[in-house]
Amino acid sequence: MKTLLLIRHAKSSWDVPGLVDEARPLNERGKHDAPKMGRRLARRGIKPDVLLSSPAVRARTTAELIARELDADEALVVDHRLYATSADGLLDVIRAQDDTVDCLVVVGHNPEMDTLARRFSPLTPPMSTCAVLELHFDGDSWEAIQSGALLNKRYDAPKLAEV
Repeated sequence: MKTLLLIRHAKSSWDVPGLVDEARPLNERGKHDAPKMGRRLARRGIKPDVLLSSPAVRARTTAELIARELDADEALVVDHRLYATSADGLLDVIRAQDDTVDCLVVVGHNPEMDTLARRFSPLTPPMSTCAVLELHFDGDSWEAIQSGALLNKRYDAPKLAEV
């Protein structure tokens, strides 16, 4: 079985006019929500083998804060292919992972997170900031993951009550 978690970066700040998009940091809500979601994942026993992040500051900071809560700092890898990509680009990165990886976390951006989430599970709610879509696939290969192999899913977001 393969476990994939798609995470949209936490809420970012627009306080600095003219700041290049890739350099936008998290705002206060984002700095609060990312560790909160990391704690929720930790309570559910999530242990990523690899935690991939876009290089954008807001995504990288989200990934770092979540990794800290999961005691997975060493699993964090910044992957430049995750910034300004498409759902197909995300899927290419995911499918290229080594099959020894059983639990993969990908922290990135919309609209590609929304699009990919809906490919796997069409009724998935919108990927709001810091939303997590946890997907479990039948099979042993990342290259072969597809919606038909989806065993179950779980959606969570900061504004939802913890289950």
